[in-house]
Amino acid sequence: MGKTKNSAGLIRTLMPFAGFIFIVGLFAFLTKGRLYTVGNLKLLLSQTYVLLIACVGVFMIMTMGGLDFSQGSMLGLCSVVVCYLSNINIALAVVCGMITGGLIGLINGFFNVKRKITSFIVTICNMYLFRGIVAYATTKTPVYGASNITTYNTLPFALTFTLVILVVAFVIFQYTGLGNRLKAIGAGETAARFAGIRVERTKILVYAAAGMITGLAAFINSIKVGSVTATAGNQLETQIMIALVLGGMPVNGGAKVKFYNIILGALTYKILTAGLVMLGIEPKTQQLIMGIVFLVMVAIFADRETGMIVK
Repeated sequence: MGKTKNSAGLIRTLMPFAGFIFIVGLFAFLTKGRLYTVGNLKLLLSQTYVLLIACVGVFMIMTMGGLDFSQGSMLGLCSVVVCYLSNINIALAVVCGMITGGLIGLINGFFNVKRKITSFIVTICNMYLFRGIVAYATTKTPVYGASNITTYNTLPFALTFTLVILVVAFVIFQYTGLGNRLKAIGAGETAARFAGIRVERTKILVYAAAGMITGLAAFINSIKVGSVTATAGNQLETQIMIALVLGGMPVNGGAKVKFYNIILGALTYKILTAGLVMLGIEPKTQQLIMGIVFLVMVAIFADRETGMIVK
């Protein structure tokens, strides 16, 4: 029995890596290597920064067994703040973008923890609320950033910025005990409380931290585009969910969560979408394919031992 469980666990661990290798090889064959030219790889990488950074915050929330569907509208609103204040000072814009995201995260955490409303409902409501605010702020014209804001959009800067966030998040998650606390909450809040974990405070702070991280993603989004429209961050929450699940993350969090789920999932998702575009697949067919892939991966990586409970 033990050997069977160990074998199943090993297969489950290796599947995301096998899926990534399969996707890379498949599109290398189907596109005859065109997807992996230097120019296309640079473009692919530039499209991955925002997703990678935003995945970090949602990863922590999902580890606790929660969900966050407000990320797209949060990114849009933070981008409005960053672009507007960049005309005054870039550093001020980044800080205020983080504060904006943190405040939205606090709202999510408050209603989830204090008002006992499931994270799914809370973040769906806030998704529409803040999407409306972004639409209102950009009704007459896009919100433009400073004239020099796009000068920061270079490969060395964006890559370094993203890597620093990933490394810091990894160290905090892996070596400060935070990861174990979040996994314990995801596995069972009652047991986590008996273990001495301050569950409510931890959950609220993690929601706030996730929002602040999205504020950093908004900065990268702003320097890439130079302005914000009503569609900023549109569908980001869906992309994050699919990416994390493709990376092997259990939707209900818990002990089986691994930090590499972020990087592996984001890269797999971007290669998959870029490959489908290069093959000339229609958008509606792309959505069908992504839906099937997502459903299959959720079925594989759901932790049935703890149950599919969204908190």
